[in-house]
Amino acid sequence: MAINFRHRRVEDPEINLIPFIDVLLVILIFLMLSTTYSKFTELKVNLPVADAQRARDYPKEIIVGVSSDGRYVVNRKPVEGRSVEVLAAELIAASGGERDRVVIISADATAAHQSVINVMDAARRAGLQQLTFATQTSKGGGGER
Repeated sequence: MAINFRHRRVEDPEINLIPFIDVLLVILIFLMLSTTYSKFTELKVNLPVADAQRARDYPKEIIVGVSSDGRYVVNRKPVEGRSVEVLAAELIAASGGERDRVVIISADATAAHQSVINVMDAARRAGLQQLTFATQTSKGGGGER
């Protein structure tokens, strides 16, 4: 009886990646087709109410009022016209050339967003960089900042 002590040639295991890649591509295509991409055409925005402990006093403040119909008041003086240029000229006059003044925007809750942006743009054109917004407390008190 003869014993065969020769080593048998062991074949290296081979991993075929092509079926794996095929499965991944099918999953990717499935996910791309089944995913819905929706754009929000309407956003519900709930603006917060500011509960300030106390109003800050700004000795060099310029108060700009914005009414619900888009009229402006700078330091209780009505502004003739609604353009950014006219408003910037009023802010320059109210600041007296001092650029460290604080502009407080006191806009009506129903004022157009564009009216508030116009005040911010006019303040930038006038060289006034410190802006803040007047708010009211949640208790219904007015004038808090």
